[in-house]
Amino acid sequence: MKQKTVEQVLIDMVGVCEEGDFTYAVMGGLAVRVHGIPRPTYDVDFQLTVDEEQLSRFVALVEQRDYTISEQYVAGWRDRVGGMPLIKLKTYMADGHSIDVDIFISETSFQFSTMKRRVRLEFEGQSMWFVSAEDLILLKLLANRPRDIGDITDILFMQGELDEAYMQKWSRPLGVEAQLTKVLEESRQSP
Repeated sequence: MKQKTVEQVLIDMVGVCEEGDFTYAVMGGLAVRVHGIPRPTYDVDFQLTVDEEQLSRFVALVEQRDYTISEQYVAGWRDRVGGMPLIKLKTYMADGHSIDVDIFISETSFQFSTMKRRVRLEFEGQSMWFVSAEDLILLKLLANRPRDIGDITDILFMQGELDEAYMQKWSRPLGVEAQLTKVLEESRQSP
């Protein structure tokens, strides 16, 4: 099994998505690198819009590239984070530690909205699809860990003007309205 860096895993996943003509968007810490202030991350988060047949084809393609997927996911079981279904893939870094690849499967209205608003940006010299800065903020609010709040602050600082009406529209159904109001107010008070 060839050992990989997080960046190589991202490029592998983009290659699989583009080869298989899968609709995808990069999320998580790697999306923070393009929308905010780069920080270390040790996993790769993607969103895919696929049906079950396409998902089976996707899994077959990633297994050909030395990624493993647990049988429970192959059998149809899904984890859920913030109400969004996901499957996990795994590969290994040069130091022997694993890199998790979380593949969120588009199922909710919000997820379909994020895919319509995705943006094509450069990363590591390659063009690929990322969730928008606004959607990344909403996703980070759903996760709501201390590092996510730090990422939001960095994104707001780096991006400047964002579509607040869009974020407010989704904040109520996602249950993050109070958190969004708070981070937006705090960003306006920062020097």
